[in-house]
Amino acid sequence: MAEIEIGRGKRGRQAYAFDDVAIVPSRRTRDPEEVSTHWQIDAYRFEIPLLAAPMDSVMSPAMAIALGQAGGLGVLDLEGLWTRYEDPEPLLEEIAALEEGKALNRLQEIYAAPVREDLIADRLREIRDAGVTVAGALSPPRVKRYHQAVIDAGVDIMVIRGTTVSAEHVSGRAEPLNLKQFIYELDVPVIVGGCATYQAALHLMRTGAAGVLVGFGGGSSHTTKSVLGLTVPMATAVADVAAARRDYLDESGGRYVHVIADGSIGRSGDIAKAIACGADAVMVGSPLARAAEAPGRGWHWGSEAHHADLPRGERVHVGSIGPLSEILAGPSYLADGSMNLVGALRRAMATTGYTEVKEFQRVEVTVLR
Repeated sequence: MAEIEIGRGKRGRQAYAFDDVAIVPSRRTRDPEEVSTHWQIDAYRFEIPLLAAPMDSVMSPAMAIALGQAGGLGVLDLEGLWTRYEDPEPLLEEIAALEEGKALNRLQEIYAAPVREDLIADRLREIRDAGVTVAGALSPPRVKRYHQAVIDAGVDIMVIRGTTVSAEHVSGRAEPLNLKQFIYELDVPVIVGGCATYQAALHLMRTGAAGVLVGFGGGSSHTTKSVLGLTVPMATAVADVAAARRDYLDESGGRYVHVIADGSIGRSGDIAKAIACGADAVMVGSPLARAAEAPGRGWHWGSEAHHADLPRGERVHVGSIGPLSEILAGPSYLADGSMNLVGALRRAMATTGYTEVKEFQRVEVTVLR
């Protein structure tokens, strides 16, 4: 792709967000009822290609169970309120009632409580006892400290999620996490990210990860672009990482690493575009934070919002628009892509003639600008 001259001393590549591209209808259409939206990672099959972001405004053990029963995968934040407090419900009520100017400081105070290994075990056991796939997320700095408690609790899929995660972190203060060795020694599949480039994704795939998260700083509650100057146009990022998946498939002799879009996915059309650009599944936050059952009570925030030294997020009001069942599968009474997410994906696939998610990755797209 040709570079564009920003100034005499700097050039940059043109990149595209989901809003910059559109899916092109094909000559063949199908009935939506004939479309399958299932995907499978390692030994685990899911009926819908949707993971819930590990955010306290989105996921509680109860929400993880409900999403799992609906065919998706709920990922619990193992450094969140549910592993810091025996009963976080009063705190969730308080966060929802905070005045605008006081939210950030109070979030920092609430999240200063230590993570408890016994609560990690209790929360994951609650999800396991419900009979759904168990997934939990840790940030890279805390993986070494808590991963054994997570494994002992019976997690099925471990997620290592940060603003940006590399296979070559360099630190002069402490020994960095050796992702390749760590993943090799685990008995469970690991999803790791975020990343945004072909090369970074290829290196993460070589660590043995089962899935790679694409994106950082693009969520509705993130301010990473304003604070650090970092962001990623997601259509280009997903397509680049999908290319890394293709090349790694050849390099490894057939090992397929799943690409999971994680960021800038606020509406059902974004889900379809993410898969059209090459994603196998999507990780979403704000669309599920709008569920009546969501622990955020109509408010949404991520772990970046309560960082002790450099917050890169904020608490945003997304509202409650209906139960989780209607947000996922309808019926919808809104025409803005916030409800019946799976039904919309199914119809987009049917309109373009595809019946499987992997096939839909080949759909034609066009650039709008």
